[in-house]
Amino acid sequence: MFPYHDENQTQRTPYVTFALIAMNCAAWLMVQGAGGELALAQSVCDLGLIPGELMETIPPGTPFPMGEGVACLTDPGPQYSHVVTSMFLHGSWMHLLGNMWFLWLFGNNVEDSMTRPRYVAFYVLAGIGAALAQVFANPMSEVPMVGASGAISGVMGAYLVLFPRVRVYTMIPLGFFLQQVALPAWVMLIYWMFLQFAGGIMSIAAEQGGGVAFWAHIGGFVAGVVLVKIFERRGRVAAHTAERWAPRELK
Repeated sequence: MFPYHDENQTQRTPYVTFALIAMNCAAWLMVQGAGGELALAQSVCDLGLIPGELMETIPPGTPFPMGEGVACLTDPGPQYSHVVTSMFLHGSWMHLLGNMWFLWLFGNNVEDSMTRPRYVAFYVLAGIGAALAQVFANPMSEVPMVGASGAISGVMGAYLVLFPRVRVYTMIPLGFFLQQVALPAWVMLIYWMFLQFAGGIMSIAAEQGGGVAFWAHIGGFVAGVVLVKIFERRGRVAAHTAERWAPRELK
């Protein structure tokens, strides 16, 4: 399913969500060279989160191949700052664009339910929770982890708690056709969470050396569900419920 629209109208300009999207895009263009092979490999190696490095379960200098004649070597000592820097890096254009779309779709309303400083703190804590979940799932991994999807999963978990019955419009591929369907947010988000859990179990069974950080998605989602009630402003959530607007009919 590809969600493209929800029926939640924001009541305040989501400046923090705009800023987060801008920061991720700026990091991709200026730090990661818009996906240039060497710049991408260097940024992921130097600023990505390596579980075995953070937990000091693998020796310094442990290599991880990143292309033809290119390898990432782990640094001595835990690189704590990489827990945060990894949240603003991506592995490809599609990785970046997909994450930014989900951040915009769900983040503007979650930001609207909090003050802006609260939303910043919530986003960062959800991202940290996501990173730690992936680290604890595979503490000896030498594979660098990058991406905003863990923090965005926290935003999606918050959306599930705050607006479970809001309809989300999605595209579902049926053979060669795309079907437009309106689903309650809880249906789409729980289905998405089920896919992450299934992927996480399969990744353990397959002992993958890279790919999707499913446990980061799960950890971020759970963190969002747990933390949102601490950071929300009930009056703002109530205002959303009172002023829900009816979307136009799809054609």
